[in-house]
Amino acid sequence: MLDICTMTRRGVLAAAAALTLAATTGNAAAREVVVYTAANNELHQAIIAAFQERYPDITVRDINLSTGPITERAIAEAANPQADVVYGVNNIALEQLKNAGVFEPYEPVGSPIPASFRDPDGFYVGHFATLMLMAVNTQRLAEEGLPMPTSWEDLIRPEYEGFITVAAPTKSGTGLSIFSTMLDMFGWNYIDNLHHNIFQYNESGSQAGRQAGSGESIIGLTYDTAVLSQVRAGLPVELVMPPIVPNVIEGGGLVAGGPNPEEGKLFLDFVASEDAAAILADFVGATAVPGYGNFDLSQLSLWQSRRPLDADEFKREWASRYEGS
Repeated sequence: MLDICTMTRRGVLAAAAALTLAATTGNAAAREVVVYTAANNELHQAIIAAFQERYPDITVRDINLSTGPITERAIAEAANPQADVVYGVNNIALEQLKNAGVFEPYEPVGSPIPASFRDPDGFYVGHFATLMLMAVNTQRLAEEGLPMPTSWEDLIRPEYEGFITVAAPTKSGTGLSIFSTMLDMFGWNYIDNLHHNIFQYNESGSQAGRQAGSGESIIGLTYDTAVLSQVRAGLPVELVMPPIVPNVIEGGGLVAGGPNPEEGKLFLDFVASEDAAAILADFVGATAVPGYGNFDLSQLSLWQSRRPLDADEFKREWASRYEGS
């Protein structure tokens, strides 16, 4: 027969074992994924909601900042990664993250995204394209008696002096994409001439679209949805897409050594899926999955850079030429 002390000891041990099992089970059930992103917050929240509907047992913890700070943070943490995924950043940042060793190769499972949107080494995948276009205020254009611009070359014509706004490449990813493409296509001489026609350099990529919508400027150089929002608001704005389209591919990759790699892979599988493309279509110019978005990429001539871009060097050179002048 067991004495009271023995029974008590066994009871304590059983209770401790039960608590340990409960704690272990609870920890196993508490899944999460840590996401760093520069995506538009409305777009990002729509993606998170759909992901968590599919995976209700996975909590998404996210940090949403602009591209520069998100990229810098992920690189600074490379030796001790805090994130599982970085996504919603442009191709310049994706290359920086790859070269800094932040990403490890991962190919999303079952994704219909074509090879043209994938890093050839498998470190990241593009999820959508952002197109750089012109927003033209047709009312003010007529009042000034100006012709409608149809190409980037038109913008350096003397009659457009003081009528163009655009984001500065030192302050905005949109501005960086536009001006680095102009350099690649035409060289510094073109940018010098365009500079003489600029009314204002902005800090926000979308501001030039809003300025064209309000009539503060006649021509705003900006990105696709920033123009479409002005058109859909019923403002006297026409979207002008030149024959050659500057663009950025925005996407993401798996952080090497992240705390939740399996959940990170599931998140990347989802954002590269057709279901996610259907969500992205409401927010972007064109998705990487064919058939979704506001523009048909098969009908456009997207500019393909002819040489690698050192973004920091370009911004230093641009600032030395035009900032403060």
